[in-house]
Amino acid sequence: MTDPASASSQPQPTVNETRIRVRYAETDQMGIVYHANHFIWFEVGRVELLRQLGFTYREMEKDDDCYIAVVDARCRYKAPVLYDDEVLVRTYLKNIRDKMVHFGYELRRAGTGELLAEGETTHIVADSQMKSRTLPEKYLKVFREAAGK
Repeated sequence: MTDPASASSQPQPTVNETRIRVRYAETDQMGIVYHANHFIWFEVGRVELLRQLGFTYREMEKDDDCYIAVVDARCRYKAPVLYDDEVLVRTYLKNIRDKMVHFGYELRRAGTGELLAEGETTHIVADSQMKSRTLPEKYLKVFREAAGK
């Protein structure tokens, strides 16, 4: 995957980098991280990216009745992740529309930069009743800027 921040002629997307140390409980009998844990780490990255952008999921939900519900999640596994590895979760916005948010992720081994996995999640924008709604302008603007659009 091309580094989302490497294109020099276009606006640069905001990339959050969060470090996670693999806990024993996250591994299977072979000492390899159980595949579903990658999606948990993607969520950690999303939450931290929003904080970096100046707000939280909680504020979106509580203050603006705005939820971003996952409708698609994908992960491509490139190399095993082991107990006590330090993993760098890189999270960025791939695409933004009025009623949809698309995040991208890379999991890299801290220190070497080896690509461990890459993934993406697509979210629809909804209210507390899970009815489709438009993303409030204050978030739409920040998300578009963060996506380099």
